[in-house]
Amino acid sequence: MKILFAKKPILIIFTLILLSSCSYKNELINDPIDPLENRNRSIYAFNENMDEAILEPAADGYNYITPNFLQRGFNNFFGNVNYPITIINQLLQGNLEELLQDTLRFTINTTIGVFGLFDPASSIGLPEHDEDFGQTLAVWGVPPGPYIMLPGLGPSSLRDMVGMIPDIYLSPSILIEHEPTVYSLKFLDLIDTRARYL
Repeated sequence: MKILFAKKPILIIFTLILLSSCSYKNELINDPIDPLENRNRSIYAFNENMDEAILEPAADGYNYITPNFLQRGFNNFFGNVNYPITIINQLLQGNLEELLQDTLRFTINTTIGVFGLFDPASSIGLPEHDEDFGQTLAVWGVPPGPYIMLPGLGPSSLRDMVGMIPDIYLSPSILIEHEPTVYSLKFLDLIDTRARYL
């Protein structure tokens, strides 16, 4: 574990963000739906400022210089890279039929679809699913816990926030040893995602 974190400083940063969001301190109030309201409002304001100052201008520039077909390719690629997360969570949830479909979808898009840049699996009737460990915990009966606004990530719940940690280790991107490549891919994925919301 120490070796992994030494090689992946981004994991340290992400884990610290998650742990800092778990720190309740004196933030609890009487609202059962949003017991961390003060903290959530502060983080929401931080996220809005960061989006306005950095993410939205970057997404505007990305939309301006990147052709639509290339944006679709990037979107397909990042969806395919992270698809093992869905496949493994299908297994953990006992969804065997969708597990087989999603494994076939991933195999087709990775090979015929050139590492996921194209999505031939959808055209032959293999729809995309989206599962994560937070959803797996829900299937296992874990309650959602309080509403939590995460820095840079947006709204979540305590259950889904905890579920993000195993999903990090299920993503094939963790196998990439070259740090500049990891950061570049993460940033491109972030900007591509933000551009789709413009």
